[in-house]
Amino acid sequence: MRRDPKRLANETFDLLVIGGGITGISIARDAALRGLKVALVEKNDFAHATSAHNSKLIHGGLRYLRNLEFGLVRESLRERRIWQRIAPHLVHPLPFLVPLFDAGWRAHVTLSAGLSLYDVLSYDRGWLDDPYQRLPGHSWLNKRDAIAREPILDSPGFEGAFLYYDAQMYAPERLVLECLIDADANGAAIANYVAAEVLLTRNGRVTGCAVRDAMTKAPFDVRAKETVVAAGPWADLFLERVLGKPAVHKLQRSKGIHVIVPKRTREFALTMTAEGGHFFVLPWRGHTLLGTTDTAFTGDPDEVDVSERDIEEFFAFINRNWPAAQLRREEVEYSYAGLRPLVDDGSKDTYGASRRAAIVDHAKGDGVEGLTSVIGGKWTTSRLLAEKAV
Repeated sequence: MRRDPKRLANETFDLLVIGGGITGISIARDAALRGLKVALVEKNDFAHATSAHNSKLIHGGLRYLRNLEFGLVRESLRERRIWQRIAPHLVHPLPFLVPLFDAGWRAHVTLSAGLSLYDVLSYDRGWLDDPYQRLPGHSWLNKRDAIAREPILDSPGFEGAFLYYDAQMYAPERLVLECLIDADANGAAIANYVAAEVLLTRNGRVTGCAVRDAMTKAPFDVRAKETVVAAGPWADLFLERVLGKPAVHKLQRSKGIHVIVPKRTREFALTMTAEGGHFFVLPWRGHTLLGTTDTAFTGDPDEVDVSERDIEEFFAFINRNWPAAQLRREEVEYSYAGLRPLVDDGSKDTYGASRRAAIVDHAKGDGVEGLTSVIGGKWTTSRLLAEKAV
């Protein structure tokens, strides 16, 4: 695989994809596999933002059941199985415990019902050739059995834990790169550090994009019959700039931080409910990955980072709801922040907002032919979203 700006400048393509995160790369891969002549440009490095800065989970979205988004959960569970099948070296089963502390019968019944429905919606979780990848259904562990598996749960008020399974990526960046290699192997012309600047148009139709190579500073045009914008948290801002008017579909950007600390659990991930939300305690490469926050972000997407206040508030939140954690600032080994690009539904609640994606045909909303944008969506369902977009 090689960066090929000369080819981008000298050929005309069936499809130009703007954005080199998992969504854009999945679109390029899907189109190339279908025999289309594809170009892809990314202003930074591939998977440099949201596609890398996440919880590293391939999951069905258990909590989306609370919003009655059964279709989204079913899609996610099916896609989880597909990722396990096509990338078993990078996606592996991960057991989760949901501990209950002084919870009462209502929490037991609600969680049991939710996990039972999760099992029903993932009826195909065992349809895999590799026995290691087949996921069991959920079960209840009493206090003694749960503590035997994870001693850190032994604290006042602990009643037991539900056990269920999802999947974890060894490294999201590696999986993105493999999708990119597949697109390249099927003929796609790709280049990172190439910024899209102005859409090319003719008679009201987009015919490509004027771009600039950040390495050489050289401008050139990429010509294509169709153009897709898959720019993640930048999508609506980019569209407003190049179209010269407010975007038809606005994004709501949600900031999520993750912190890596020394190992806290043995082998299980923990899903901890707290103050109307939840947080994860995830085993990862011999360390513990803590995530995640979910707060509205209105700043420049290029400037998102983890502040000292972010860490202080996140640790206070975890320690308040899980005193056994005893997190201290000096334990932080690494931290990162990412932005979730959520389709704006008018709600101010980013935690409760839908994770559904939208595919926008700008011929209908803006009167611009040859331009489509893909906004929102989840890592897990990126392959399916690309299939729908193409």
